[in-house]
Amino acid sequence: MPGIVGVHGIGKYDYYLRAGRSAPGAEAAMRRKWDRYLHASLGGEAKPYFAEIAYYSHLLNDGGDLDAAPKEAMEAQTHQVLVEWAKNLGLGEHITGALKSFTSRLLDRLDERSAAFVKLFAPEVATYLTDQGRREKCRNLVADVIRRHRPRVVIAHSLGSVVTYEALWACPDIGADLLVTLGSPLGMRNVVFERLLPAPVNGRGERPPGVRRWVNIADKDDIAAIPPELAGCFTGVDAEELVNLDWIDFHTAEKYLGCPALGAHLRPFLA
Repeated sequence: MPGIVGVHGIGKYDYYLRAGRSAPGAEAAMRRKWDRYLHASLGGEAKPYFAEIAYYSHLLNDGGDLDAAPKEAMEAQTHQVLVEWAKNLGLGEHITGALKSFTSRLLDRLDERSAAFVKLFAPEVATYLTDQGRREKCRNLVADVIRRHRPRVVIAHSLGSVVTYEALWACPDIGADLLVTLGSPLGMRNVVFERLLPAPVNGRGERPPGVRRWVNIADKDDIAAIPPELAGCFTGVDAEELVNLDWIDFHTAEKYLGCPALGAHLRPFLA
């Protein structure tokens, strides 16, 4: 049986739409791709590695089963996430004036690929962190998938690492031998880190109690993984890998799942 549960990151609502607004259909399509991506890292015979991808993107978008947050309030939260994210990049130390004006200036300063990424990153992160109903739904879904499969390995990408971290803390009956976070924004100050549940204590978070080993992998140019190293923010990170994936595709699941650094950490748990 496959021994891995995956948790996806930002920008995956299109899977839901292409599957006819079916979460199981979106999950199945993503799982086929993630199996293929991971095979590039592990080599050998191609096979199904993932028991399931915890698919939650529909719960963060208006097509979910919760009412959409008031548009004006959510736009303000999204702009605030952009402002704080820009400060982490060193782009926003002297921000003044309206947030919308700043947002426009910020996107003008980014290249096309980075600007497109930011337009996906900020709204979904803002929705997850500020809409507590949707946050709980996402967290419970991830916890239920892990509980159902009891995997040896959980691989969480991007925003999925935040949802997974909170799910593992909220449900002490679940865990994994290995947690791998890929391109994680868990340590991003004033955007994610201080808003985590449970909140960091004295400026530090901790490895979830049901996790035996935690490996974090981040691309050196990934603008979501700021800081790329998590050991400075969290107790219990056992290994860190700073990789050079691609100067364009610096945050995609395909590049992260296919990188040799991941395969080296996974093989002992898949034997």
